[in-house]
Amino acid sequence: MLVLFPGMHALPVQAQTTYPRPQYTLTAEHTHNRFSRRIPPALRVPSGAIVEVFTKEASDGQLFPTSTAEDILKVDFDPIHPLTGPIYVEGAQPGDVLAVTLHHIEIGSWGWAGIFPGFGLLADTFSTPYLKTFRFQPGDSVAVFSDKIRIPLRPFPGVMGVAPDTDSLLSTIPPRANGGNMDNPFLTEGVTVYFPVWVEGALFSIGDTHAAQGLGEVSGTAIETPMRIVLELNVHKGRTIPEPQYETDTYYAVTAFATTLDEATRKATRYMIDYLVKEQNLSPEEAYVLASLSADLHIAEVVDVPHVLVAMHIPKSVLPIH
Repeated sequence: MLVLFPGMHALPVQAQTTYPRPQYTLTAEHTHNRFSRRIPPALRVPSGAIVEVFTKEASDGQLFPTSTAEDILKVDFDPIHPLTGPIYVEGAQPGDVLAVTLHHIEIGSWGWAGIFPGFGLLADTFSTPYLKTFRFQPGDSVAVFSDKIRIPLRPFPGVMGVAPDTDSLLSTIPPRANGGNMDNPFLTEGVTVYFPVWVEGALFSIGDTHAAQGLGEVSGTAIETPMRIVLELNVHKGRTIPEPQYETDTYYAVTAFATTLDEATRKATRYMIDYLVKEQNLSPEEAYVLASLSADLHIAEVVDVPHVLVAMHIPKSVLPIH
């Protein structure tokens, strides 16, 4: 039986696809908005579990379909990014990799996007609050931005991550080595995301779900909406990664966070070279040149100033092992 919460459809917004039947359910009542090993798990599952997860929209109920731009000024940032979880995955130990496959994503019945004065890439230019709300019906494939503008829906979780090895309660706003606020619109249905495990059980959490977002998320928001996500959690032994990576049937990708685009792009390039050397048996020189010839850099997000996230994709069609 599908467990719903306010603002959630019983039917998916996009066309129904075949996906594994969930074995566990975690409702949006089980949320937190920090990253820490101190946060107790809301669910414990074995490796290989299929979990149905419900998320809240990013304001944690401070904005509504009837909200106006004036309500933007009333939003308290402390509850921002309610994350569903954590999920303890049995067998996960520090040094392992947690693979999270997003099998199915459904969006809620409404969403919002806006401008918060003092936040966003051009915070020094846009100082007036702005809010746009959206309504969704089952079967919708676009968001109505205006009478003449339609935005294709491509839902994904803006925040995914495992617990860092710290007792400190870290903000979810920046991306980190444990994942966090990656805001990467490539992390959508069908993608498998790999996270380095820092603590026993991994303690995976997910939220800040987006119905649509451009690379960069320059104004500071996507179409923020609640979601239902069916995902699979698998522990991988014998492999380590420094920061999250991901793949689809057609490409493999690495990510890198930093406080400058230059540093993030350099790290992403090094991570891609490391992947090609360790997993594809290339020499460092071959890997560097192949990355130059075939890999693409993507600026995933720049809005959490000074923190940025860069991804690098390489098509599997050029890889010797695929």
